[in-house]
Amino acid sequence: MTLSNRRSTLRFLLGAVAGAALTAVSARAQIAVFDPTNYAQNVLQAARALQQINNQITSLQHEAQSLINEARNLTSLPVSVLSQIQQTVNQTRALIQRAQNIAYDVGQVDHAFQSLYGNVSMSASDASLVTDAQSRWRNTVAGLQDAMRTQATVLGNATTYQAQVSTLVSASQGADGALAATQAGNQLLALQAQQLSDLTALLASQARAQDLKAAEDATAAAQAAEQRRRFLLAKTGYQPGNAQMFYGH
Repeated sequence: MTLSNRRSTLRFLLGAVAGAALTAVSARAQIAVFDPTNYAQNVLQAARALQQINNQITSLQHEAQSLINEARNLTSLPVSVLSQIQQTVNQTRALIQRAQNIAYDVGQVDHAFQSLYGNVSMSASDASLVTDAQSRWRNTVAGLQDAMRTQATVLGNATTYQAQVSTLVSASQGADGALAATQAGNQLLALQAQQLSDLTALLASQARAQDLKAAEDATAAAQAAEQRRRFLLAKTGYQPGNAQMFYGH
């Protein structure tokens, strides 16, 4: 073998050894790229990031539900009977204001009792006594009529109240939120207050009628005593006469 051939063979062998060495180094480099610890850390970080995203999504869902609940709480009650209650209040008030002769007024009561139900005047004429008695009787009848009107009105309102209570209770049970339920409760309280007002008017009218009747009886007794006194003091006493019980015999 010549010297040149030997050199060529040597270069070939050196090249092969160098290539094998580079291949081995490259293989080691490729194997060293996959790090299990780093991979596990990356997986944990990805899991934590995913959990945070899930937490944020859950938080947003809760906030959205909270906003929905707030919107429901701000929803007004679709039913209202306040205008009907106000009409009933005005009706009862007008009925009281239409009280006949002696109204529900302290000044008028004092004046009427001083002029008609006070002590019977010793100097009043017989005609004045009769006129006063008729006025007292008219007051008593008017008081009884007012009481009966109030009774009829209150009984008529009771049917309306029953329907309104049923409507409000149904609306309260089906209320979307706190505001609607509160409004239903307030209307029920207003309805209850009106019922108490009607009951007060009824009791007042009945008591007024009874008081007028009692005052008339007391004054009538005093007037009867005065008329008896005048009869006994009259100059012309009782003159007996003949009485015929059976005619034609």
